[in-house]
Amino acid sequence: MEQTHAFLGKWITDGEFAELLPRNVFHRQKDELVLPEEHLNAHVLFRGEFTLENLTRPAAIYISADDYYKLYVNGRLVCMGPALAYHSRYGYNTVDVSNYLQIGKNTVAVHTLYQGLINRVWQSGDFRHGLIFDLFVGEECVLKSDGSILTARHTAYTPTGRCGYDTQFLERYDSREEICNFASADYDCTHWEGARLALYADHTLIPQETKMLDFEQLEPKFVRRTERGFVYDFGEIYVGYLLVSARGKSGDTVTVRCAQELCEDGSLRYALRANCEYSEEWILSGAKDTLDQFDYKSFRYAELIIPDGTEILSCALLARHYPFTLCTRLKPKYENNEKIKKVWRLAVNSQKYGAQEAILDCMEREKGFYVGDACYTVLAHSILTGEDGIARKLINDAFHSTFITDTTVICLGCSFMQEIAEYPLMLVQFIIWHYRLFGDREYLSQVYPKAVKLVEAYRREYENAEHLVLVYDKWSVVEWPPNYRDGYDVDLSQGHSCRTVHISDFAYYVEAVHTLNLMARILGLPDYRDESVLRSAFNSAFYDSEKGMYRDSNETEHISIVGNVFPYAFGLCDDARFYENMEDLVEKRGISALSLFTSFPLLMGLVRRKNYDILERQLLDDGAWLRIISEDSYTTFEGWGRECKWNTSLFHMTMSDVSVFLADIDTDALFER
Repeated sequence: MEQTHAFLGKWITDGEFAELLPRNVFHRQKDELVLPEEHLNAHVLFRGEFTLENLTRPAAIYISADDYYKLYVNGRLVCMGPALAYHSRYGYNTVDVSNYLQIGKNTVAVHTLYQGLINRVWQSGDFRHGLIFDLFVGEECVLKSDGSILTARHTAYTPTGRCGYDTQFLERYDSREEICNFASADYDCTHWEGARLALYADHTLIPQETKMLDFEQLEPKFVRRTERGFVYDFGEIYVGYLLVSARGKSGDTVTVRCAQELCEDGSLRYALRANCEYSEEWILSGAKDTLDQFDYKSFRYAELIIPDGTEILSCALLARHYPFTLCTRLKPKYENNEKIKKVWRLAVNSQKYGAQEAILDCMEREKGFYVGDACYTVLAHSILTGEDGIARKLINDAFHSTFITDTTVICLGCSFMQEIAEYPLMLVQFIIWHYRLFGDREYLSQVYPKAVKLVEAYRREYENAEHLVLVYDKWSVVEWPPNYRDGYDVDLSQGHSCRTVHISDFAYYVEAVHTLNLMARILGLPDYRDESVLRSAFNSAFYDSEKGMYRDSNETEHISIVGNVFPYAFGLCDDARFYENMEDLVEKRGISALSLFTSFPLLMGLVRRKNYDILERQLLDDGAWLRIISEDSYTTFEGWGRECKWNTSLFHMTMSDVSVFLADIDTDALFER
C-alpha cells in the first residue's frame, strides 16, 4: 500500500450536516435496530477555483467523500469514488489531473451524494456526509477543502421511488434548473454558501486498496423507432449510465426506461426480475439538454418515450467497470472445444464488465460486497487479471468488520447488518488460495493471527464438549436459491435460531481448521490444533456407513446432494466408497442440480480427486453455463436460467467462478490439501 497522505484539507459539508453527530448503524443481526430515515438523497455540490501561471507537473488531487463523489475539473468529468468502506477504514483516491488543468483560472467541482438509506451499497444512514481533498501542482497545494470552498444543493433531482432492496433512488431530473451547469468553468456560483467544517468528522483515511474505475462509451447496436419514441439495444448487459442529449419544449417530459431483457411482445421489461423498476423522468428546458443520472444501473436496453416535437440528438451507454487486462489464457486442451470456449468467454466477459471498486454479488438489486460470493468471484478475478487489490480489500475489510462482531459480518463496507454462518469460514479458505497465487508470505503472516482469532470465536461460541458445531445465532445459506437445496432437511428460515447440528456449517468449520494448520506450516509455526477430533465427530454425526453417504444433520436420515458436496470437496471421509458414490450421483444428476454455493466446491473436489473427465462433463452440462448462453446472455445469472429464481439477477458474478477451472493455471497446486 502506498504511503498515507497527510491531508491539509478538512472534511467539509453544508449547513444541514455540519453539526450532526454521527449515529451508530452497527449491531448484531439478531439485535434489531430501527433507525428513522432522515436527510435522504442529499445531492450536495462543491466548487473551488485557483489560478496557475504555468502547468507544472505532476498535478494530483487526493480526494474522498461520504457516501460518493463525482469530480469535475474545468467542466470535464475526471473520476468518481471512493470504494465502499467503513468510516473507520475509509479509502481516498489519488488522481493525476495534469491533463485537465490550464494556465489561468481553474475550476474544481464535486457532486456528492449522501443517500441516507440502510442498505448494502454504502455505509449510509449514519449522518456522515462530507468531502475532503488536497490538490497539488508540483509541491504546492493550490486548493484544499476548507471554508473557501462554496457549496449548494443540486435542485434538479427529485426522488420518484426506490429500487430493489432500497438500493437506489429513482429520479426525476429537471434540466430547467440552472444548477445543472454547476460543473462548467463559466458557471456563476457567487450566490452559493461557504462550506462548513464537519464538526464531528471521524473518518480514518487510508489509500484506497483497489484501483479506480474505467469507463467505456458504447453506442447502441440497434435502434428501433416506435410510436412513442425510440428503443436502443446495446448488445449485452452492462453496468453504467445512459447518456442522452435532446432538445424539446421547456417542461416537456421524457420517460426514460432501462431493462435487461425484452418482453415477448418486444417491449422493455423495465420491471426487472430482480425487483428493480427502471422507469424515470427527464424534464426538458427548451435548449439542448443532457441527462445526468447520478447512480448506475445494470441494463442492455433503453427506451425513450418522447413528447411530440422532441428531438433525440444522441444516446449512448457509459459502462463502468474495474480496470481489466486478461493475463491468463484458456487451458490449451480446450482451445478446440467450441462449447468450452463459449463458457470461458461468458465468464471472462462477466468479470470484465461486472467488477466495480469491489466485486459485488448482483449489479441491480443489492450491489453488495458479500464475503461468500466474493471468495469465489474474487479468486476468479485474481486469476484472470493477476491483480490482487480486490482480494486484499476482501480480506482486510472482512477482518476489520470484527469491530461489529468477532465472527465478522458478511456484507462489507455498508450499513446493512447481516451474518451468515459459512461465509467467514469460506474466507479462511480464500486466504490460502490468495497466498498460493501471489506468494506473499509477509501478508499471510499478518492475516494468520486474525484468521485464528476468527476461528477461535467460532470454537468458543459454537463448538461443544463433544466437538459438535452448532451455529445457532446466524443464518446458514447452504445453497441458494432454496429450491436448489435438494430437500436439505434442516430449518434454514432467516430469523430462525437453528438448533440442529447440520453438515454445511460443520464441514466449513473443519475445513477452516485444516486450512489454518496449512498456513501455520507455511509460516513455520506449530499447527493451530488437532483436526482429527473434529473429523471424527463430523463423521460420527453424519456418515451413514451402510449407504456410504452423509445425512443432512444428526437428527435426520435424509441424504441430499448438496449436503454431500461439502465432505467430498473437503476430503472429510475415510471411506473410499463415499467418493465413488458421490461421483456416481454427480454423473447422474449433473452440476445443474446444484447452484451458487455448491457448484464451486464440487469442481474443487473433482480437481482434488483428479477426476478431470467428470469435471469436463460438468462444465458441458446443458443445464448449467451452456443454458445461460442459450438464453441469449453474455453475463452470468443468479442461477442457471432466467426462471430459476423468483427474483433472478441477470448480472450476478458468482457463476463466473467457472473460469478458475478453465484458466491455464495449476489448479492441483491451488487446491492442494
